[in-house]
Amino acid sequence: MDGKTLVKSIKGWVKELTEIGVLLIALSVVLALLLGDSVPFLSGAGEVVGNITAMVGSLGEQGMVGLIALGVILYIFNRKDKPA
Repeated sequence: MDGKTLVKSIKGWVKELTEIGVLLIALSVVLALLLGDSVPFLSGAGEVVGNITAMVGSLGEQGMVGLIALGVILYIFNRKDKPA
């Protein structure tokens, strides 16, 4: 296995794990909104909504730096890999 293939493989794994993490966060937010703080298999699911709210609030307080950070985050999640 050459270096390019190894890096491509690692990038694929990281991308898949990130997508799984984002899906789990979305699931915990929905469950926290529907069931409140007593989500059976996610301890502290109510804290997820509070943490996301605090993060968005802190980005808003930072002004231009917050907007740039938000733009970078959105770019990372929305970019498409170019075919080789």
